[in-house]
Amino acid sequence: MGSIITLTATDGHKFSAYRAGRPDARRAVVVVQEIFGVTPYIRAVCDQLASEGYQAIAPAIFDRARRDVILPYSAEGMKEGLALRARTPLEGTLLDLTAAADALTTEKKGIMGFCWGGTLAWEAACRTTTFAAAVGWYGGGIAAERALTPNCPVQLHFGADDAHIPSGDIDAIRAAHEDIEIFVYEGADHGFGCTDRASYNETAATLAMQRTLSFFEHWL
Repeated sequence: MGSIITLTATDGHKFSAYRAGRPDARRAVVVVQEIFGVTPYIRAVCDQLASEGYQAIAPAIFDRARRDVILPYSAEGMKEGLALRARTPLEGTLLDLTAAADALTTEKKGIMGFCWGGTLAWEAACRTTTFAAAVGWYGGGIAAERALTPNCPVQLHFGADDAHIPSGDIDAIRAAHEDIEIFVYEGADHGFGCTDRASYNETAATLAMQRTLSFFEHWL
């Protein structure tokens, strides 16, 4: 099990983060939350990475708008999360992701995110030089930012039945970035990796995590 720590971004903003894994682990990853906060599921992802020999940190990126946010996986939770996202500036979020990476002790740091966090992993890969590898799971905003150029290798995962991310968006990302690994999982909906969501798809989630870990093992 991990613990809650406090980090400070370069602009002086202090925020909490969930940290798991040995500080001398050979690989390290920043885990970026969904729009629901640093939920038990996000902490469980960090714990899973720790069991695989990683250091992992999940920063509470909503802390710039409101602290200690954990929202339910429901329509009401989604609505509240969208409102908080609108109050969380991208520039500040990138500072927080960089501060989380700086707290990891390895030379190379990876980043992986889910839902909104998947988009933020893409943004961090393109707008910073902090990360050596980035993985996004069902990042709905990536297609709109496909003109950006990542500064590190990127791997993306999408569900074929995701109503939030139409196949045309995935095709557009492929066309813009032929060198990026993109996997689409048949029968998988948005949020297919989250064990606490009705859309959880064990087969797709297991395969996506296997591919994620293999990707990080290669680049980190």
